[in-house]
Amino acid sequence: MGNCWAKQIKAESPADAAFSSGDLKHGTRKANVLSSSSSRIISASSLSRTEGEILSSSNLKSFSFNDLRTATRNFRPDSVLGEGGFGSVFKGWIDENTLAAAKPGTGMVIAVKKLNQEGFQGHREWLAEINFLGQLLHPNLVKLIGYCLEDEQRLLVLILHACVPEVLCLLVALGAAKGLAFLHSDKGKAEVIYRDFKTSNVLLDSKYNAKLSDFGLAKDGPTGDKSHVSTRVMGTYGYAAPEYLATGHLTSRSDVFSFGVVLLEMLTGRRAIDKNRPAGQHYLVEWAKPLLASKRSTMNILDPKLEGQYSPSGARKTALLALQCLSMEAKQRPTMDQVVTALEQFQDAKDIGRSPKTKQKLSSYRGSTKMPHGK
Repeated sequence: MGNCWAKQIKAESPADAAFSSGDLKHGTRKANVLSSSSSRIISASSLSRTEGEILSSSNLKSFSFNDLRTATRNFRPDSVLGEGGFGSVFKGWIDENTLAAAKPGTGMVIAVKKLNQEGFQGHREWLAEINFLGQLLHPNLVKLIGYCLEDEQRLLVLILHACVPEVLCLLVALGAAKGLAFLHSDKGKAEVIYRDFKTSNVLLDSKYNAKLSDFGLAKDGPTGDKSHVSTRVMGTYGYAAPEYLATGHLTSRSDVFSFGVVLLEMLTGRRAIDKNRPAGQHYLVEWAKPLLASKRSTMNILDPKLEGQYSPSGARKTALLALQCLSMEAKQRPTMDQVVTALEQFQDAKDIGRSPKTKQKLSSYRGSTKMPHGK
């Protein structure tokens, strides 16, 4: 189930497209968006526009390439956290106060995302991450420290967080929901649609607070009297909302559907797509949705690792919430604010708990950037 830096990024190398549009990631694999002839071109006008947009959008630190080369020990192979079609992510260290490169094992641990020098789509996603994370501040969003734009080099510098261990997934669902609810509100100046919400994009800080990461596909929400944003279909197959796949119409309720898929992954311990499952169980939503309507069948598909985290009534309530999020009709899905309220009520009613056994397991995951897949 939940992936982290290494597994997520290595899985996102270019592969066969799931749809003829070539814009959707199948599972966690990402197809090339532009043709080979056009993907290598970043025009001078685009570069100057990029510089202006970054300078006016945030208070992010502009790192030199040499700074980051020193921080990552010259991008050594043993510093690689993951790699894929967009490039590689390296582990590094910087001084917490000056943000200058620090010796390994000292200062603040960072993740340096280094874009391949070819590919305009990757450049656009790099710029999107800067423009969104440079302006949006929230406890449940990953913290972008700065960037590097030097000649052909494109890098991002983020605080390094651990991936979500399967034992903790249900306990961080509320934090992830709060992050999405914030994006959908106008508190960040304008509504933002995340567009690629999935388990592998939820990271944890040292106190197990959820942090949404990877804003490369995020989009500004509709404005004025518009009900949706029309866009090319991009995201991850298995998580994308059906109406978005069919029409390219994107709304905040598209993210709600994706949250429902993640909630289902957390409940069952299964991946959104797993071709190694028996026939009829490859696609989690198709297999599990009919079973969520019955209390007995719901209990039968729960992940045994959740023992101690949920009361029977809590498991049932969470399953019904997931079912609402997965409605085929976008308007019938709850808002993320409503999802947050529901999850908070579950916690207040002690439907979601944390057993001593779970606490012991959590300690073993502290600081980890790797995790096994779910059942």
